[in-house]
Amino acid sequence: MPANTPSRLYLSPPHMGGEELALLKDAFESNWIAPLGPHVDAFEREFAAAVGVPHAAALSSGTGALHLALQILGMTSGDAVLCSTLTFVASASPITWVGAEPVFIDSERESWNIDPALVAEEIETAARRGRRPKAVIAVDLYGQTANLGPIAEVCQRHGVELIEDAAEALGANHRGRPAGSAGRVGVFSFNGNKIITTSGGGMLVSFEEELVTRARFLGQQARDPAPHYEHSVLGNNYRMSNLLAAVGRGQLRVLPQRVERRRQIFTFYQRALDSVPGITFMPEASWGKATRWLTVIQIDPPEFGATREDVRLHLERVNIEARPVWKPMHLQPVFKGCRVVGGPVAADLFDRGLCLPSGSQMTDADCQRVVDALLSTPRNRPG
Repeated sequence: MPANTPSRLYLSPPHMGGEELALLKDAFESNWIAPLGPHVDAFEREFAAAVGVPHAAALSSGTGALHLALQILGMTSGDAVLCSTLTFVASASPITWVGAEPVFIDSERESWNIDPALVAEEIETAARRGRRPKAVIAVDLYGQTANLGPIAEVCQRHGVELIEDAAEALGANHRGRPAGSAGRVGVFSFNGNKIITTSGGGMLVSFEEELVTRARFLGQQARDPAPHYEHSVLGNNYRMSNLLAAVGRGQLRVLPQRVERRRQIFTFYQRALDSVPGITFMPEASWGKATRWLTVIQIDPPEFGATREDVRLHLERVNIEARPVWKPMHLQPVFKGCRVVGGPVAADLFDRGLCLPSGSQMTDADCQRVVDALLSTPRNRPG
């Protein structure tokens, strides 16, 4: 890029809180460098308290947490697992790792998350056929929970396991309850772009201690009690290191401030763009409070005069990162042939949806730069 190009604005970069380095220093000085250690134990306790679920296992990724969730709930070859179609691939790929079959469910418009009516319809139709799905993975998208009440009710009525994938929604709530606490198991991600980060990491939570104990066992290569290495089942290497847990503890302490700043950034964008024809915002559903992890807009080409991709490319030319919303799983080549219930809502959100820079370190001047760049996109104006 030219020498006078402004510094890059990233979509959602890490934002350290100030205490992480001291906690890391403590881990180094204690020589607890390898996986496990006192910071892992403390991070699990503190995180469990933050999300209102008593038991937690700190892991190497949110993907690993979801894989373990499916394993400890008994998913196996041939089982059907319902999953949000509008999500990142990590919500769906672990289904195939356990040999189960993903069934992708469309979004609803109020929150863009999995449609409870379609979930109920699919479960009840499958029950009449005598082959109920074994689980539902309800994804909380872009910092907002799904409508978890009716999903939990239909799952309980039919004996279907509910896993809440809250990887994108730490700090949000559903009817006053923290995200991640609605299912039998909840999973979170601390990837570098999340609202808090351990650079890479995840967490599995449950109200049932035995489930978390089993997840820890499987996540530590399923080593049986013995002086030598004894294995009666196959496990994984999914445990978090003591170093990353130290970072996570520091990050967790500033979570409320991170949520507040992300919401302020959303409000800035909304006030600046709400009256612009052809631009609408991801709504905040009536059942909870979103973190606005990312501010997401929809662009209507006939009204705005440019497509979502026109805007994204224009922002890229001025060194601003923006991304389309998740491409639905039922449209991904890797899941070709998988069953889908609905689909047009998620497909439309993908076609017109764009995520704007939303990092909690952004200043109002940074936000204004994004707004100005977006509005300078070359357009064919109506009329």
